[in-house]
Amino acid sequence: MIGFLRGKLIHKAPPQLVLDVQGVGYEVEAPMTTFYDLPALGEEVRLHTHLVVREDAHILFGFATENERLLFKTLIKVNGVGPKLALTILSGQSIDEFYRCVDDNDAKSLVRLPGVGQKTAERLIIEMRGRLPDIGEPASRTTQQAAARMPAGARQEAVSALCALGYKSSEAEKMVRAVAEDDKSCEDIIRQALRGAVK
Repeated sequence: MIGFLRGKLIHKAPPQLVLDVQGVGYEVEAPMTTFYDLPALGEEVRLHTHLVVREDAHILFGFATENERLLFKTLIKVNGVGPKLALTILSGQSIDEFYRCVDDNDAKSLVRLPGVGQKTAERLIIEMRGRLPDIGEPASRTTQQAAARMPAGARQEAVSALCALGYKSSEAEKMVRAVAEDDKSCEDIIRQALRGAVK
């Protein structure tokens, strides 16, 4: 297994990024919570990783924190929750918010996430109760702003990223229109769009 990667960030297009690790380019899929903390292209980054092996592909998932990786690994053990849906859940809610949903039986908030229907939300609450990893106090995050803003293509990149997370194109465009401003980066737009979607 690959426990972590440390290398130069050479490409990012949510939910995918590429790390150059000593001349080898690793394609990694990551939740938006990880994208918010990524440095500018060309900078070094360290990600906790989890490798999912399928018959047709080996997919590497990366996370800014070990707590995110632990929750991801627990989520994919739930019946009917695959890696893509687990990534969507981590992208749409913070760890604290997800734990609160489970503790409070709040299926309504989970249903607002793309790909999570009523039955899946109820199954998540039932199966995750008692299985949630003990993460202690979530590590405080310091969001690093990208060195270069992307006003021209930021909105379109945000729409593409939301579609990759499971939102319909029309829905993603509406979410981005509600928050997009010319001085916002792609990551900022996505963060605010996802916050608005789960309110």
